[in-house]
Amino acid sequence: MIDRAGILALVPHQGAMCLWDEVLAWDAQSIRLRAHNHRDPAHPLRRDGRLHALHLCEYGAQAMAVHGGLLARKAGGRAAAGMLVALRGVELHAVRIDELPGALECEAQALVLGESGQQYAFRIRHDGMLLAEGRAAVMFAAA
Repeated sequence: MIDRAGILALVPHQGAMCLWDEVLAWDAQSIRLRAHNHRDPAHPLRRDGRLHALHLCEYGAQAMAVHGGLLARKAGGRAAAGMLVALRGVELHAVRIDELPGALECEAQALVLGESGQQYAFRIRHDGMLLAEGRAAVMFAAA
């Protein structure tokens, strides 16, 4: 398992904007992560005291960043900076997530790992219940 400090060393998202707390498992094609911060009243994505399920798309995108960081580190480098450019097939199965009592868990699977970008499918659950699913694409900044 990789803890929050290990995640912070891999991604550009720092402080409270780093949404994942633990990497539970990963391999060359997929990653599983856990977060507890959705209940935090100071969560950076909260608006009017609420954290909506739409924000799970950011959790999915950050799962990609963590996986990319792990792959780059394994290859002896650092992940390229990227920008989220597309979300596709997103389905939200909840309205709010700030009142959920347990951890959020994400499974993300690489669909495309290229030099100019990546595409992943992600699924985020709480206590076994599917909250959100979709695909996200990231393009890397030009060197």
